[in-house]
Amino acid sequence: MSKKIILLAGPTASGKSKLAIKLAKKLNGEIINADSMQIFKEFHILSSRPSVNDTKKVKHHLYGAISVKKHFSAGDWLKKVKKIILLCLKKKKVPIIVGGTGLYFNTITEGISKIPDIDLVTRNKTRNLYKNLGVKKFYNELLKLDPKVKGKILPSDTQRAQRAYEVKLKTKKSLFDWFASTKSDFIDFEIKKIFVDIPREELLEKISKRTHKMFKNKCINEVQKFNNLNISKNLSANKLIGVQEINDFLKGFISIEQCKSLINIKTRQYAKRQNTWARGYMKNWDKVYSKNLSILLKKSLKVVS
Repeated sequence: MSKKIILLAGPTASGKSKLAIKLAKKLNGEIINADSMQIFKEFHILSSRPSVNDTKKVKHHLYGAISVKKHFSAGDWLKKVKKIILLCLKKKKVPIIVGGTGLYFNTITEGISKIPDIDLVTRNKTRNLYKNLGVKKFYNELLKLDPKVKGKILPSDTQRAQRAYEVKLKTKKSLFDWFASTKSDFIDFEIKKIFVDIPREELLEKISKRTHKMFKNKCINEVQKFNNLNISKNLSANKLIGVQEINDFLKGFISIEQCKSLINIKTRQYAKRQNTWARGYMKNWDKVYSKNLSILLKKSLKVVS
């Protein structure tokens, strides 16, 4: 049994989904979602999920598979993906894992560690310290508490910095000691890693076009339906770009133009964070790009052959 897995990452709006379909057709593959927001059933437009037409062309997994009412972690994602990968390989299909959630890809390449659950007191203590100190001072405190972090977590990766702090505080053991005893479940697999490295100007243009399209496709209705579910504010679906902005528009705090502009800005910031993650944690991935989809496909096929 061939044990090839293709990982396809890139910033939001970089054209990963279109490339994935082309790759799947060429390689007899199936597509698996690695985007933490496209996983939600109730968000089709705002999360830019592949269209029904696209999902007819090639089999897609884990798109719109989870309710926004549920907590869904990277560990939950990995459990589901392991089963889907094995099913694909059994059918002699190539699993193509596509998305922009770096943490999901990390669970494939590095594995997921058995860190004990961090209690709420420790978590809040860490969050409050971060709020009070700000990015730079908090990072310095983290280095004092856990020197092993140096050079491994960027000060700008605030989520991971807070995670490292709370883990060391609670377990007295560095996040990286936990990682050292962690193994990927896919060590004996052939993993091909592609990152769609789109130039900034082109990406910004694509983001603008996509925001415009979302409003044409009635993303406001989607948010209104979501509001009716009254889900807990702690659940991650609330973090989807556009939810807060559209709600501010619905409440009359901002105009529709301001709403679109804010969604654009937040999406650009998110894309920038994705690129920063890639520079830090995807150094050994093959970076490919072309404006022409068939050239991009050729370059990608070269990587995976």
